Order: sequence, then structure tokens, then C-alpha cells
Amino acid sequence: MQDIRMFREHADVIRADHDKRGLTHESIDEVIRLDEAWRKARYDADQLRRKRNEAARGIAAAKKAGDEEGFKRIKAEVDEIAAEIEALGKLADEHEMERDRIRMSVPNILHGDVPVGEDESGNTQHSLHGDKPAFEFQPRTHNELIEMNRWVDLPRAAKIAGSRFFFLKGDLAHLELALQQYAVDFIAERGFTFVQPPVMMNREAYEGVTDLGDFESVMYNVQPEGFYTIATSEHPLTAMFMDEVIEPSLLPIKMVGVSPCFRREVGAHGQGDKGIWRVHQFTKVEQIIISHPDHSWVAHEELLTNCVDLWDSLGLHYEVVNICTGDMGTVAAKKYDLEAWLPGRGEYKEIVSCSNCTDYQANRLKMRYRTTDGNAAVHTLNSTAVATSRALVAIMEQYQLEDGRVKVPDCLVPRMGGKTHLEPCGW
Repeated sequence: MQDIRMFREHADVIRADHDKRGLTHESIDEVIRLDEAWRKARYDADQLRRKRNEAARGIAAAKKAGDEEGFKRIKAEVDEIAAEIEALGKLADEHEMERDRIRMSVPNILHGDVPVGEDESGNTQHSLHGDKPAFEFQPRTHNELIEMNRWVDLPRAAKIAGSRFFFLKGDLAHLELALQQYAVDFIAERGFTFVQPPVMMNREAYEGVTDLGDFESVMYNVQPEGFYTIATSEHPLTAMFMDEVIEPSLLPIKMVGVSPCFRREVGAHGQGDKGIWRVHQFTKVEQIIISHPDHSWVAHEELLTNCVDLWDSLGLHYEVVNICTGDMGTVAAKKYDLEAWLPGRGEYKEIVSCSNCTDYQANRLKMRYRTTDGNAAVHTLNSTAVATSRALVAIMEQYQLEDGRVKVPDCLVPRMGGKTHLEPCGW
């Protein structure tokens, strides 16, 4: 969430950002109103404490003078003031809680380079990479390829876990493991520490990294413990330093994490989202940077460069797009997406998101770094390196052969034991 000082000192900046997003100002005005009410309640309580302390001195004087009637009168006055202080304290807490609840829903301030648009149609192309593959045959969709090669078993997974779960088999399962290790090593070689995070988080930590009002419907809630299974390793890795003051000498902290991810993916989806494109469980390799505020925009471009170099090494055709105001979520200040070309479908589809969240998550997580003037919020950044199921789809569709087999990208051949093609599974 945004620092409360932004509402007190720069409300015009937040209002201008809402105008760019096409949002009204009601939430901003309500945060300001509640903040003023909170401060007034605290001020009034402080004034009453002074009054109570002055009155309390009269109790001692009345006792010393043997003035029983004066003692009772002053004590009653002190008790009445104490009750008023307690009531003002509760009122202040209520104002603060409601203020921060609304403040958590106010989106981040967008970077000036974010294009203005109503929805994804307003996203702009940042760059284009690789050669679009040409085929002398009608390219198949990944759904057709996994079915004819028996690499994925959806019906048996549905039998034991429900729809949108899957068994991955044979050479495609080997390729998935190769992708994980290759992506982790690729990013780790650039100075990122490999971290495997927990796959469940408590509510407090999850509210620090995302807007649960928007995101909770797609998450699995584990009861009775009250945990959430993670939707991406970004979330536990970003929350790792929650409630901590980080020594500036440690910044930037760079991590590459790999984990299973779980999403309910509620709602209706088209035929193109069948197969293993949109599923309830998948593996993702994620990049995280916890940065000094002065360096976060350079770090954002570093994350994008890592993604581009990684996907270029896979020999795939894709585009990088700059996400517009109407397609931007609550948390990011600027976001790039990589979209791979899927020839079987004849369209580009998202495979990577790369975001600078500035101090938005850090304010929620109370994650600071030490400065000579006190503690200040760090900036947090995240970027997918590889979501393996979607990478498999892009590889299958772009590297497919007429007989249905799939060529293995050259960089993955050593991790496939020298295997150059994915062969059908026997069952």
C-alpha cells in the first residue's frame, strides 16, 4: 500500500494517477478523512491525558488535607476523563483500521512510461524476438500434440484431483525438469541466490504481497490452520523479510526461486486454455530483487534482460509488451509481459510478467532498510523466469515436427541426456 504520507502531502499525485487509470477519487478522500479523524482522536486523547494528570495531582493534595469530599470529587473527575480517553482510543483504532483497509485497496502510483489504455488492447509492443517459425504442414495445437503422444493424462488426474490437474509423462516430464534446472542455473549465474520457499503462507504475510480482495478467489485456503497455498514463489520470497530492518549493505538482495504453484483459476475459459496452459498446479521459476529505492528502475530492466536472454537461448519467437493502465493490477507500478507465439493457435499468449512494485509491498510488509535519517521502505521487484507448463506449450508448438514429435531446444539437449527429440510415451 502507499505510505500514508502520500495521502497527507501528495494527494494530488494519487488523484492524477487515478485519473490515468480511469478510477474515481472516493477511496482517496475517505482515507484522508479517516486519517484526519484518527489524528484528531489521538490529539483529543493526549489533551485529556494532560487534564487527567493535572487533576490526579489534586487527589494527593486532598488526601493530605483530609478533604474526603474533595478527594471523591476529583477522583470521579479523573475516572470520567479516563473513560473518555479509553473511548477515544477505541475510536482512533477504528478509524485507523478502516483507513488502512481502504488504503490497501488504493493502487500503486504508475510509472510515467506506462501507456494509457482501457484494457489489454492498449498494451504496446516493447520489442520482438526470434524468428516466427514457418511450417510446411498445418501446425498442431499443444492439446493435439499431448494427446497424440500421450505425454499428458488429464482424465486420470481429473478422476483423483478434479479438472485442470494433470499427470505429466515420458519425455515431456523429463523436459519439464530440464527447464527447471536450466532456468535456475541461468539466473543463478547472474548473481541470484537460489532459494526454495515454503508452499504455504499465513494470511498476514499474504496480505503483505497482494490484494487478497482481488486474489483470494483464485487461491486454495488450507483449513483449519488458515494457510494459503502459494500462487507463485514471488509471494513467499518477497515476504521473507517481513517486519525486518535490512542493513543497506545487503541491498540489493537477489533471489531465484522454484516452487509448485496452486491456483483455482475460477471462471469460464475458452478451448484454447485447455490442456496444460491454464491449470491448478504448475511449477514456476521466479526472480526477486529487494532493492534500494534509488536503484529499482535499473533493477527492473535487469530482470527483463534476464528474461529476454533466457527465452532467446531457448530459440523461441515472442514479443515483449508494456502493460497499459487499464490492464495493470493494484500492486505494480510498471509491468512488462513476454508473450510467446503459439502457431497452433495463431496468437501470442503471456508467458512472463516482470514488475516493479516500488514500496507498495514493503509498506504492507513493514519491510525497511536502515538510513541515517531513520528507517525507509525498500522496493520489491519480481519477474517470472519460466512457468514450466506454459514454456512446454511454447516449445511444443514452435518446435513440432510433421510426425508429431517435438525437437528439443539445443540448450536443453545436455540436460535431456543428449536426447534431441521428444518421442511418444508408450501408454
